[in-house]
Amino acid sequence: MNSLKLEKTNHTPSVHLTPGLIEISGRSIPEDPVAFYRPVLEWLEEYKKTPSPKTTVNLRFEYINTSSSKALHNILKALNDGYDNEHKMEINWHYEEGDDDMFELGQFFQPYINIPMNFIETEE
Repeated sequence: MNSLKLEKTNHTPSVHLTPGLIEISGRSIPEDPVAFYRPVLEWLEEYKKTPSPKTTVNLRFEYINTSSSKALHNILKALNDGYDNEHKMEINWHYEEGDDDMFELGQFFQPYINIPMNFIETEE
């Protein structure tokens, strides 16, 4: 399976998707989050057909607007649909020290997925 790489801009995060490792980091305030995240969701749909035995997901958002939160919910749902005993996953939710909003956003998503979620506080 091919990897997907989207470069970071002032309005969009960097996205690096490879079998076994999914990373999204930066600011997510695109004008059209549905269009921006469409290739990510398409890649995940393909990945779910033959996932790696273990997948690590690293999410490091500096800021995410409301419409991007909906897109992120769809991403987490797609990941959750591919999670089972044979295909382990873990989500590492990184947030800056003192950024209660980002920490709480991660906690908001946690009850909607079955994937183990780690909250990792980082220095600014």
